[in-house]
Amino acid sequence: MDFGHFARHAEHEWVIEPAGAMRVPAIIYADQDLIAAMDEKVFEQITNVATLPGIVKASYAMPDAHWGYGFPIGGVAAFDADRGGVVSAGGVGFDVSCGVRLLHTGLNRAEIERAKAELADALFAQIPAGVGSTGKITLDDSAMDAMLAGGAAWAVAEGWGEAADLDRIEERGCMAGAAPAHVSPKAKKRQRREMGTLGSGNHYLEVQEVVEIRAPEIAAAFGLKLGDAVVSIHCGSRGLGHQIGTEYLREMAIAASEFGIALPDRELACAPIESDVGQRYLGAMRAAINCALANRQILTHLTRDVFAALFPAARLSLLFDVSHNTCKVEEHSIDGARKRLYVHRKGATRAFGPGHPDLPEPLKPVGQPVLIGGSMGTHSFVLAGTAESETLAFSSACHGAGRAMSRRKAAKQWRGRTVIDELAERGILIRSPSYRGVAEEAPHAYKDVGAVVDAADRTGLARTVAKLAPVVCIKG
Repeated sequence: MDFGHFARHAEHEWVIEPAGAMRVPAIIYADQDLIAAMDEKVFEQITNVATLPGIVKASYAMPDAHWGYGFPIGGVAAFDADRGGVVSAGGVGFDVSCGVRLLHTGLNRAEIERAKAELADALFAQIPAGVGSTGKITLDDSAMDAMLAGGAAWAVAEGWGEAADLDRIEERGCMAGAAPAHVSPKAKKRQRREMGTLGSGNHYLEVQEVVEIRAPEIAAAFGLKLGDAVVSIHCGSRGLGHQIGTEYLREMAIAASEFGIALPDRELACAPIESDVGQRYLGAMRAAINCALANRQILTHLTRDVFAALFPAARLSLLFDVSHNTCKVEEHSIDGARKRLYVHRKGATRAFGPGHPDLPEPLKPVGQPVLIGGSMGTHSFVLAGTAESETLAFSSACHGAGRAMSRRKAAKQWRGRTVIDELAERGILIRSPSYRGVAEEAPHAYKDVGAVVDAADRTGLARTVAKLAPVVCIKG
């Protein structure tokens, strides 16, 4: 990254002032090493986003930002419908509502160790993973629409989970405004047998140990203590979300020119929020959010079954579930007034601070859990949203380590079997249907997640609470 593009406003804040067609500044939150390692395309993409109609305050990039489709992954931008604001399928991404949920087990690392191999094998047998993976659930047309409208609440009503889970899920487990009618038959067909599956890429189910507490009072409120075993589930809306992104990006590319929107990059395809295509996309995207929430809920139920068989004392209660590929309508302050904005987060996690009305009562005093997944074999982190995050980036934080190299390059550099063996020597058991998938997700194919989290913490985007180490990883 060329530092000549930026003015350094603070230790971890780099600003590109408006120039040319930019309507607002572009801001990257990162330390000097992280920003120096970013692809030049991040600079190009955040400045392109800053040209879109109705954007307010700034176009943001998180510390884990890297090149994406149109928007950078790690990008945040908010649009005002009253100022001709747009919605962009590229600003959400193809894996709509990909996110992370974290479960307590009520067990400690020593208890897990006594049956670690059996646990790894049982989870791998129970949790379908990999490209095109399908599960035991088949949805007919009626059940598909009910799932797309109901999300995790639908899953609980169908017997996959507990009513208590819903209070600890973003949107209480059901995204309002979902419109299954605006999801194509092809998208629904792709999802018909994919509920309760992890998929491939960077998705995983991981048993982890809490190895460090950095904010004891928040950790206590989150129910986390040293030595605890927890379960992290990272996945999204599978084939349905990808199909929705593909179809609406194509339609928005045509619509943008019809609405007189000059796109600096065709991948920034968008449409006015109030337009027909904009409203149809929002309805379909919200249905995909519900698909992802339902999917993670079903995976939770399957995981609970495995733990119940091996560890009768286990109690897999949900800490929180939050997405990092969405467009949400939220109220934020603009020029001293509260405004309803369409906040796009692509590879960025919502991070509401203490007292936010959308948080469940037990979490309001300390803020929303922000769940940051590491790469396979590296640490993950639990953070908490801060009050200052709203003014910094519409209450947003990073979402993971961020890739340092392409999957193709990683597959050429590492062999999956070797990665699995090396991690086993460190006490980390990997189960995956694909050696190539493991090679593509090798730990060194990603940035240093610790540096990313430290940058988010020091900036004030979120506060670091706990550090987690992998024990067992089920990988797509």
